[in-house]
Amino acid sequence: MNSTERAFRKTVYAYYREHKRVLPWRVSVTPYKVLVSEVMLQQTQAERVVPKFREFLRTFPSLASLGAAPLSHVLSCWSGLGYNRRARFLHESAKIIATQHNGWVPRSVAELEKLPGIGAYSARAIAAFAYNEAHPFIETNIRAVYIHHFFPKKKVIADSELLPIIKRTLDTKNPREWYAALMDYGAYLKKEQGNPSRRSQTHTRQSAFKGSRRELRGHLLKELLKKPATVKRLSKEMHRSEKEIAEALAVLARDGLIVQKGLSFSVSS
Repeated sequence: MNSTERAFRKTVYAYYREHKRVLPWRVSVTPYKVLVSEVMLQQTQAERVVPKFREFLRTFPSLASLGAAPLSHVLSCWSGLGYNRRARFLHESAKIIATQHNGWVPRSVAELEKLPGIGAYSARAIAAFAYNEAHPFIETNIRAVYIHHFFPKKKVIADSELLPIIKRTLDTKNPREWYAALMDYGAYLKKEQGNPSRRSQTHTRQSAFKGSRRELRGHLLKELLKKPATVKRLSKEMHRSEKEIAEALAVLARDGLIVQKGLSFSVSS
């Protein structure tokens, strides 16, 4: 690590000491809390996750209680957070951990990556935050920090350019605090100085949620959590064509969130 990189680490930690975010999954850290938070934080900002995380932990205080619950209960508690397939993945992971890992969230990245919905980033983040394991990884806030500091003028930056610097500057003695500091600092940069990650090769703009097919699927799932329904009834109640409803229901069924019995659709048990 050169002098520039050492100065960078000091800058990140200095910000963190003054502006550390108090997030519920950082308080009394447990692997279960970390697992839930990391799945919720996929594609969702921390500010939106906090209230839902607290509600979820009140409803399912342990991995065992989550695994034992019907999927419909899990989806009902998840409602409002979006990307509902994540709830099914988390529910399935709880069952797998109970049966294959004696109820303990795996420590190794390789075992974590075998869990549903846990990719390369999430596995390394869980290992870092749950077990203080030092593995280099990139997520949106971390990407923003490294682009801002090390590539201030370059227009397009690949993750392959960032990763060597991330490896060199990683605080291997306390990766949990280091990654928390990076993420808090990155969130600050994105709000106060524009998002440096827009210059990333991987950057894509998220499509508008309002009026989207994703919004329609969310509304349909809420309706089906209340009671089973047919395409015809849902079309009439939601003022959308039967074709649109049928297509949205097909995606929900493919994602394992609903099932069809005859003409009626209901949430998976």
